[in-house]
Amino acid sequence: MKKLGFIGGGNMAEAMIHGLLVNRVFKASDLIASDPEPARRRRLARLFKIPVSASNREVVANAPALLIAVKPQIIDPVMSELREAIELPTDGANRKHGTWPRRAAASRLCISIAAGVTIARLEAGLGPRARVIRVMPNAPAMVGHGMAAMVRGRLATRADLAFAMRLFGAVGEAVALRDEALLDAVTALSGSGPAYVYLFAKALAEAAAADGLPPELAFRMTLQTIRGAEQSMRRLKLAPGELIRRVASPGGTTEAALRQFDAEGFSDIVAHAVHAAAERSRELGRGS
Repeated sequence: MKKLGFIGGGNMAEAMIHGLLVNRVFKASDLIASDPEPARRRRLARLFKIPVSASNREVVANAPALLIAVKPQIIDPVMSELREAIELPTDGANRKHGTWPRRAAASRLCISIAAGVTIARLEAGLGPRARVIRVMPNAPAMVGHGMAAMVRGRLATRADLAFAMRLFGAVGEAVALRDEALLDAVTALSGSGPAYVYLFAKALAEAAAADGLPPELAFRMTLQTIRGAEQSMRRLKLAPGELIRRVASPGGTTEAALRQFDAEGFSDIVAHAVHAAAERSRELGRGS
């Protein structure tokens, strides 16, 4: 792909643009972004020196691949506008009479990161020749440590999928799935998951502060503890249960804490929260 267009210039688009430029997947001149907010357009232009526009149609006219980065609540009118732009006739006579020349409705790669919006809904909204890939990224892409999962639609090619994998690999890790139904669980895990970690870190630091640690020190120690635990899981390659067993000496402090977690139903709380997020993803897919 010689040019990539971003429909929507929010935080995730900004993270993607940064990663693509830093990793030299694209040059600034090969990217273009649209956003209705002047402040966002100014920010993208200032940070990355890329062309920006208030018009989605201008992006469509200049990019053979589109990354749709808008909220699921507004994606339907955006898709309608994109479809009209993609199918725009190439001469005034056809436009006047409302007929589309075959060459005007060229196949277009459309990559969507709108949470919960299904491939079927994307293909219906973007037109019968759209090559659709649905992606679920997450917020740590903004610091280069994202996790994205994707599924390609019926017309998207293996080359399209490889292209999308390269895009999201520039801001973290990416995996391709065959079963779209799994993306609701992906949304609940990696999509919403960073907020669960932030919540746990907040609770942990606040509890330590309540037991006497200065709040700034409690938060610093919380971050390093989470980082150390994450690195231990990666490097030791042991199951979490085994790592817990190694830390929790019989009759010790860790065992006392774990017993309290169990008594309060910690695992059930997490399971219910993940299920609620997955169900909300399904609702968004139905347009609810």
